[in-house]
Formats: sequence, structure tokens, C-alpha cells
Amino acid sequence: MANEIFAKGATERREVLKGAAGLASLVGLQACAPIARGSLSSAALPSSSAPRLTPLRIGRDQLIDVKCCLRPLRAAGPNLGTEIVGDTLVIHNYGHGGSGWSLSWGSGHIAVGKALTVLPTKIAVVGCGIVGLTAAVVAQRAGLQVTIYAREMIQQTRSFRASGSFTPDARVALVAPAGPGFGDLWEQMARFSWKAFRTYLGVQGNPVEFGDSYQVSDTPIERRKWPVNPSITDSFETKGLPQQNSEFAHFSERIKDIVPQAVPLAPEENPFPTAYATRSSQMHFNFASYGHILLREFFERGGRFVNRDFSGPADYATLPEKVVINSTGYAARDLWQDKTIIPVRGQTGWLVPQPEANYGVRYRNVSMMSKSDGVVVMNTNPDIGDMLGVGNSMELPDRSNIDEALSIIAPLFAPTAPKRG
Repeated sequence: MANEIFAKGATERREVLKGAAGLASLVGLQACAPIARGSLSSAALPSSSAPRLTPLRIGRDQLIDVKCCLRPLRAAGPNLGTEIVGDTLVIHNYGHGGSGWSLSWGSGHIAVGKALTVLPTKIAVVGCGIVGLTAAVVAQRAGLQVTIYAREMIQQTRSFRASGSFTPDARVALVAPAGPGFGDLWEQMARFSWKAFRTYLGVQGNPVEFGDSYQVSDTPIERRKWPVNPSITDSFETKGLPQQNSEFAHFSERIKDIVPQAVPLAPEENPFPTAYATRSSQMHFNFASYGHILLREFFERGGRFVNRDFSGPADYATLPEKVVINSTGYAARDLWQDKTIIPVRGQTGWLVPQPEANYGVRYRNVSMMSKSDGVVVMNTNPDIGDMLGVGNSMELPDRSNIDEALSIIAPLFAPTAPKRG
């Protein structure tokens, strides 16, 4: 029965590909497709009950940018503590790892709550990445006058070099340094942020959207587990860096009641030429429209932006505002001498926007998500897991890494041949 379904799907694919539109959408694939074990059929040409997906254009000619950023993994989790510098109350809000976008509303809510305990009428926010800008808007909504002090606006920050998906526990903390109580704090931030992001669904410009996300594989899909490796005796405590994946904290199970979970697809439901697939709904952020909307609200509420550098904590006491939210991200490692911040290198490639293909795919070590601001591509190594990029502070992009990703995933959209398996 399965072979009949596969054969039927292959026939339908070939018939649709006779159309010029089908062929045009696949221009450029041959330039990056390797000589593989066999051609794979187009995702646009479904079999039976499989959804009709517009195939993504994966050629190197579609690549318009390669970005590299440093995610500020703080071993104990985001710093949301307070301290006094001179006559100034400083509330920290940095060190979110790969979860800055995802936790921004929740951590901003906590930081502003602490600021309000001293009844200020105005505050300062240092840093204009997504964490700082969000905290500033939260403070304004609470009735405060806000000035942002930063070297650059959000469009020039590391925040705009991220991938832009809701990943609230991505390298957010290490188990031992964070301690048993951090999970409750994380859940509070994640749930608050999830609700806040949902208020942007359907807003003009699509700052926040959902899209189907497919994980496809030639072998059965199993959830990766990272048990403790007893042969590795060193750890963050002894080396200042995590030494194995089991040191990373994961909390996604705590919010699976509100976040869509992956479901396995039957062969006739799989729109890709692989033997196995799962589908979930993924929330993502479109940087250009989302950043524009936040800045517009900030300035319409009377916010001020002052271009300024800081050389150390003492500079905070020179500000006219005596309550400051410190949202400096990875820069806090040097600015505040917080050496528990670990750089985690991450790189994304960006293809031209393809809004007609609103979905994402993960295959082998490559993930791809079509958003309104472009198709974001990442090339990772699942065998390395969370340890990938840890301790690497190199921010220069490497295009060859993205070229390799395109070569790996391009066969999913090739025009011929039945499914494998």
C-alpha cells in the first residue's frame, strides 16, 4: 500500500512539473545540489492528503546576506538582580543566551517591576537590543518616562543577527549554576512573553507569525537525549565553560500546554520526499516590522534615544535618571566584568523573501524558515548539540558554511523521483 501511495505521489509531481511555473520556481537548484544517492521530489507536488507547499528557491543566487552573532549564555541564567552604583539603582536584564527575543517581554516585566518599587517617574535603559527596547516599552506602559542610552539602535545590534524563532530555553542556563529554582522563574518569563507576542498576531506588517515547521528524515525521527557522560570529569565549575551537553538546562516541557508540539505524519501526509516527517507550528518574528513597531511605540510615548558609550558601572551614576535597567547583553561581560557570560557563536544565511512559502524545514543538520523578511538558513551539527559554538567569540561570517547548507537541503525540492524508504 505504501509503495502505491509513493508511486501515485511521484506521478502527480511529474504532471505538475510540466507547468512552466513549477519549473521556474526550481531555477538555481542544480548549482547547489550535490551528486546524491538519488533525486528527490518537489515539496510543491503533494501525494494524497499532503499539503500543497510552494517549493522554496534554494540556489546560491538567492543568498542576500550572511550574519553572525554572539549569544550571551550566562551560566546561572539571565541576570535580573539589582545593585546600587553611587546614588543610582541598577536593575540588570542581560544574559539570555539564545532566548533574548523569546523571553524579552517576561524579563522586561520583571525588571520594570523592580524599578517601580522605588516609585520613580523616569528611568533609563542602557542598551537598545531586543531586551532593552522591550523593557523600555514595558516601562512606558507602566507610566514612566524613559530614555534609552546606547551606541546603536536595534537594527544595528546583535539582536538583528539572530534567527527569530520562539526558542525560550535555547542555551538559557546551565543546570548546576542556575540551581533548582530557576525553572520557576524561566516559566514565568516564558508564559508572559508568549501571551505578549500573541497580541502582535495579525498586526499590519506581520511582526509576529506562525508557520508550519517540518522535520524530515531518511531514518526514524527520535528525540535527541543527552545523558551525562561519566568519562568527562570536567565541567563549567572547573573550566569556566560547559564540557558536555548534559550541563545545559532545558525547560520546554513546562510550557507544552500552550506551545504547539510536533506530531508524526503518515506517509500520505508527508509533502517531502523522505520516509519520515513531523509537523509543528512555529512562532517566529519578522525583524524589520517588529523593530519598527516597537520603536514607533517608544517614540510616540515620548521616549528619548541618546547615543552614548559606557566604559564601566561608574558611568551609570552620571545619568540624570537614578533608576537604570541595564540591558547590555554580551557587552556586560566586559562592561560589568561578568565573566560567567559565555559567548556562543551563531550564524545565519538569508535568502530573498519568499512569502508564498510560509513554512520551515529541518533536514539533517540544516534548518530553514521562510519569514516575511527573508528565508533564514542555519547549518548546525546535531551531534555536537548545545555545545556548538560555545566559547567561540569570532563574529566574522563564513559563507562556505551556508553554501554547504544549501547543498544539503536543495535535493528536498528537486523535481523528480519517488520518496525514499
